[in-house]
This record gives sequence, C-alpha cells and structure tokens, in this order.
Amino acid sequence: QLQLVDTGGRLVQAGGSLRLPCAASGRTLSSYDMAWFRQFPGKGREVVAASRRRDTNAYYVMYADSVKGRFTFPRDNAKNTVYLQMNSMKPEDTAVYYCAARLGSDGSNLFLRANEYDYWGQGTQVTVSS
Repeated sequence: QLQLVDTGGRLVQAGGSLRLPCAASGRTLSSYDMAWFRQFPGKGREVVAASRRRDTNAYYVMYADSVKGRFTFPRDNAKNTVYLQMNSMKPEDTAVYYCAARLGSDGSNLFLRANEYDYWGQGTQVTVSS
C-alpha cells in the first residue's frame, strides 16, 4: 500500500519561495502518476500541477494557469519523493496543499481531477502574508 506524507508548509512572505516535499513509502513512486492539489477554505481541491511518466526519465507535466512560471514539480525517484517548488509566492497561494498519486497507466492524458487519484498525503498549510 502506497503511503504519502506531505510536509513543509509554513508562513512565508509574498515574493518568497517554499518547497514542499511529498515522501512515499510502501511502493516505488516511479510507477505512479502524481499531482499536487490545493484547497481553499470552503472550496473543493483544485489541481496545481500534475505529472505522468513519458519515458524512463521524462515526465509530462501540467501546471494550473495561476501558478505557471512560478511553481515547478521536481521528482526524485531515488529518494521516492516529489516536490512542489513554489517561487514568487502570492497571498492568493494561501491554502492547504496535498500531494496525490494514482497507479500509472498507458497513454499521455494527464489526470486533473481529485477523484481520479487514489492516494493522498495528509495536507500541509501554506500561508503567504502580504
């Protein structure tokens, strides 16, 4: 059974940077499609970035328009960990962030809806002050 632990959330000033790790155990992450979601108070989870394998060492990656050019989604298979690197942060990035995984499948479609993922981290609070 795959287990995910996402950590690293904290208070950061606008314009600052933060990196959230998501560490996996129980299974090898290289076999899984991964994503980061965030949730605002009273709202559902929205995708921030989604990734799936393209070939041995390359992945398709998609970013939400609101974070494109500011966030990246590096993956370290040797550490069985993915990250959300957040730069030039804005107060509107304040949310609870979750990493998510689903067992990889054939094809190139990226999965962007929360109900398409089977495994979740517990969430980590990120707060950006103005």
